[in-house]
Amino acid sequence: MTDFAFETVFDFSGKVALVTGGASGIGFAIAQTFAARGARLALLDRDPRVSDVAAGLGGAGQHLGIAVDVTDDAALTEAVDRVAASCGRIDVLVNNAGFARLAPAEDVTMEDWDAHIALNLRAPFLMSRQVGRVMLQQGSGRIVNIASQAGIVALPHHVAYSAAKAAIINMSKLLALEWGPRGITVNAISPTIVETELGRRVWAGEPGETMKQRIPTRRFAQPEEIALAALYLASGAAGMVNGENLVVDGGFTIQ
Repeated sequence: MTDFAFETVFDFSGKVALVTGGASGIGFAIAQTFAARGARLALLDRDPRVSDVAAGLGGAGQHLGIAVDVTDDAALTEAVDRVAASCGRIDVLVNNAGFARLAPAEDVTMEDWDAHIALNLRAPFLMSRQVGRVMLQQGSGRIVNIASQAGIVALPHHVAYSAAKAAIINMSKLLALEWGPRGITVNAISPTIVETELGRRVWAGEPGETMKQRIPTRRFAQPEEIALAALYLASGAAGMVNGENLVVDGGFTIQ
């Protein structure tokens, strides 16, 4: 029988967690949270400083940072193979890397559309497929996809971003259905605006204050709140949570 003691279900000692977009923002908060619970981290990010970020997590060099563009299929495959070879296993995948370039639908170029799909949808699928093969061989694993409230409700100027994030939510359900019987759970998290450095810059001043008034809790989320949600979904406490979309939005989407 599973031991549901807090110290046991949230102990990631001996486990390997791979986080995309792990050099900053939500991804970095996720990396810190998992490292604090004993996990070995592999961070993938296009930021060349990712190796230094991984080293800063402590653990006497046990953490790995790989500078890679996850929209590059060959480079992504090579990076995952490197993580598996170096760490021996991959227990957790958090697909966090993403971006948004907002514009009215009539002004969205095909270049922008393709860029959104490439990073926000295609890359998480390719990561899930590649890491999923490792997890299927192990007979266990947890995949957490960072989606968005924009994948649940319609937001002006978000057409490309929303389409990708809505697809991520349903992709998570399909993977959960196929891989659940084989020891892998797949879930999504849909945050509201998060107070990362980028979030604070984009939503500074009146636009941010106006947006906060639309959120029942009257504030934006902190990166650590999203990180703790990811920790839960990857933990032994969430073994029966599969194919779900955990909404962390202060109630924005209930209106």
